[in-house]
Amino acid sequence: MLREPHDPPRSFGRRDALRLLIAALLLVVGLAAGVAPDFAPSNPGLAAGAIAEAAVRAPRDAVIENPVETQAAKDAAAAAVTPQYDYTPQRAAGIAHNQLAALQLYLVPVDEAFLAAKTPEVRKTELQTALPGLSSDTRATLVALDPSRWTVVEGAAQELLLAIEQQQEIRDATTAPNRVIQQMPVGLSQSEQLLIAAIVTPLVVANSNYSAALTQQARDAAIAKVTTVVDTLKSGQVIVDQGHLISAADMVKITYFGLDTSRTDLAKPAAWVALGALVAALLLAWLWRFRQDYWHRGRTLILIGFIFVLMALTEKLPAGRAWLPYVIPTAAAGMLLTVLLDAGLGIVMLALLAVLAGVANGSSLELATYVFLGGMSGILAIRKGERQQFFVQAVFAVALAEVAVIGVFALLGQHDMTGMLQLSIAAAGGAIIATVVTLGSFAILGNVFGILTGSQLLELANPSQPLLRRLLLETPGTYHHSLMVGNLAEHAAEAIGADPLLARVASYYHDVGKLANPLVFIENQQSDDNVHNQLEPADSAAILRQHVSDGVNLAYKARLPKPLIAFIPQHHGTSLIAFFYAKAKEAAAAPVGGLETKAGREAGESVDSRLFRHSGPKPQSREAAVLMLADGVEASVRSLSSRDETTIRAMVTQIIGDRLADGQLNECDLTIRDLDMIREAFVGQLLGMYHQRIAYPQNKIVEIESRRGRGQG
Repeated sequence: MLREPHDPPRSFGRRDALRLLIAALLLVVGLAAGVAPDFAPSNPGLAAGAIAEAAVRAPRDAVIENPVETQAAKDAAAAAVTPQYDYTPQRAAGIAHNQLAALQLYLVPVDEAFLAAKTPEVRKTELQTALPGLSSDTRATLVALDPSRWTVVEGAAQELLLAIEQQQEIRDATTAPNRVIQQMPVGLSQSEQLLIAAIVTPLVVANSNYSAALTQQARDAAIAKVTTVVDTLKSGQVIVDQGHLISAADMVKITYFGLDTSRTDLAKPAAWVALGALVAALLLAWLWRFRQDYWHRGRTLILIGFIFVLMALTEKLPAGRAWLPYVIPTAAAGMLLTVLLDAGLGIVMLALLAVLAGVANGSSLELATYVFLGGMSGILAIRKGERQQFFVQAVFAVALAEVAVIGVFALLGQHDMTGMLQLSIAAAGGAIIATVVTLGSFAILGNVFGILTGSQLLELANPSQPLLRRLLLETPGTYHHSLMVGNLAEHAAEAIGADPLLARVASYYHDVGKLANPLVFIENQQSDDNVHNQLEPADSAAILRQHVSDGVNLAYKARLPKPLIAFIPQHHGTSLIAFFYAKAKEAAAAPVGGLETKAGREAGESVDSRLFRHSGPKPQSREAAVLMLADGVEASVRSLSSRDETTIRAMVTQIIGDRLADGQLNECDLTIRDLDMIREAFVGQLLGMYHQRIAYPQNKIVEIESRRGRGQG
């Protein structure tokens, strides 16, 4: 319907509500199909001592008391306790006095030998047997010792034994020789010192023994100081990495989350379906608000939903893997919609898929950015996919954008160098896969869902196409007319933002029905003998209307795409064949006997206009409306005797006004501003086609031709 540029959108009616309900239900069911595996009980096979086949991550934030790690800490604290001994100063003093008494008793034979009453011979004899265990050298020292020195040696030995036993802890008696040497009194000769060492050393005993009870008490005290070990985990944090051994401490965390049990987790599927429903609702709302033509085309709506669900499920399949999500060709969704429909829809689809991709992979901002920016680059590079080189450009554009995203997040600490290189390779592979998927499927999807693609249109515009070849050979006038209409329609469509390639190609085929009877159309008549001069106006109108149905039949036989065939009946709409209608009225109102009568006038007015109208439908798209106007303008401009700007502008304005007044533009999405732009585009194009040439004087023409003959012109 013709409307102003800023008219509000159509109100949301009952049919829109039904369409929304059905579309939303199908989208949600499609997304729910992807979570069916999540409802199957899992069998993780996780146990202490096993190898993790995949990374085990915390499903949510948690603070967990870990008894295994706590016990390990207690064991370490107990092991760090040194053995405890029962040494006390009081106990050491008692042992020292006991050993001193033993020393004194041990030295009684020597004391008796050194009594003054003993003769040297008797003393020597007694000393030879005293203190058994002395070496020959120390015994020789003892025998040779002066009685006065013995008193000094004996006192030094007693003092030394008391010092060793009473003043320091002795845990091991084997250290006695070293202790004796270290604490030997001064003022003695070396031989005397050796004698004292030989006497004292056997009497040095341990004054501190290992105490199991004290040691256990110390261990118990150390264990009591150990606090309970608590693990703080964040959602998505790795508990056990892939390929690593699962420890008992790891199993505490795994068991806490229930990851080791076979169970059905309903939360994740429910969250996915809920988010999918929200995203699907936003997509449908956007289509209704900004793409009414897609909204009311069931097959187009199915195509959009199919691409959305397929890509969303493809994103969910590799969730949780390290690199696989980066290979998923999500960019193909944006490129396919751009080639098949428009870039705006492709951008909206990418934004929604980016949200789903981020959520499906642990709330990953990186992956959401990766999907959106990579797809955007593909949309910018592929344009409408008219040429193969655009697909090559798309590969490089997507790959560069995605690698750049990975590099940015690597700088933010998300990846090390090895990880960045691996993901970059995955991104390059994903870009190639996305472009190959787009290249290999857009033509198939276009045929299945009745959408014309740029490459198809370019192929159909080739003059070697059978129908165009027949037009050229069998109806040259119609062929020339179609080319002129194509030029006008392309220029006007470009001016209003419609599809200029579609308008041009539709113009080439809009009159193929004239191949069935070429000579009844004036542009194909070679002489002044017009067949319509011999026919009744109604018959002539019927013949002219016939070229529309003939054109549809020929187009179907030639296997033209259905969207292109739709232009054939729409280019005339339900417009009136005005010339023959006027002729019929004139014939019916012809005067009888040279006199005009009232009955004649009434007969002229009673001619049924429906016999002189095309059967339609009216133009349903902007391109079809442009074709209708271009067809009328091109046919009318030939009848002009003067083709200056004023005359051409007046003619174009009249044609557009007539079609508007006749209601032919009521079912297409044109605005008043669009009609103004179409008029200016037609006028500019026609002035270029029919501009006046300079009338050279005859002698000037002769001069130019003679210069050309001499090779100078």
